[in-house]
Amino acid sequence: MQSPRLVPPTDVLSAPPLADSPAKGKAVTTGLYTPEERVRRDASKWTLVQGVLAPIQFLVFLISLGLVLRYLATGAGHDAAVISIVLKTLLLYTIMITGCIWEKDVFGVWLFAPAFYWEDVFSMAVLALHTAYLVGLVTGWLSARELMLLALAAYATYVINAGQFIWKLRMARLQSAAQAAAQADAQAAAQATAQAA
Repeated sequence: MQSPRLVPPTDVLSAPPLADSPAKGKAVTTGLYTPEERVRRDASKWTLVQGVLAPIQFLVFLISLGLVLRYLATGAGHDAAVISIVLKTLLLYTIMITGCIWEKDVFGVWLFAPAFYWEDVFSMAVLALHTAYLVGLVTGWLSARELMLLALAAYATYVINAGQFIWKLRMARLQSAAQAAAQADAQAAAQATAQAA
């Protein structure tokens, strides 16, 4: 499941290479998508949905983080901080659900597609901490300050998870550049061979 994703789905390398699970005894490939998966990704409306929701969630996160830190530092703005955390959590749920649908469209599985396995695994920790905040808020089993600290813990896991996708986007750009250069070299070599013949 692509969540919480800071960037739209893109061609990237897995880290470590996870194109196929070793448990299945399949060969590992270097790219994130097969040609067929790339076509499905480009055709899926959920690709755009993920690309739109991810930066919105990140913006809400930044605002909420500021409100939470303000409350912890000054004791002011409690209600605004709570509302922002709830909104951030609802956006997280939304992007996780749509991410599952996206993975089903592209990879044929709802969750833990090999290409995004570790991102999905860590997303479970992100989801658990955000959900724990909501449970604590509704049940009252944590104080206001404890809830804010729990929210910060949830946000820390979110940032780590987002970093996974930023790294993957960087690898995608490097891979795309290398592939384009290789294709250009191959075309030039083919033309030179044809001319020599």
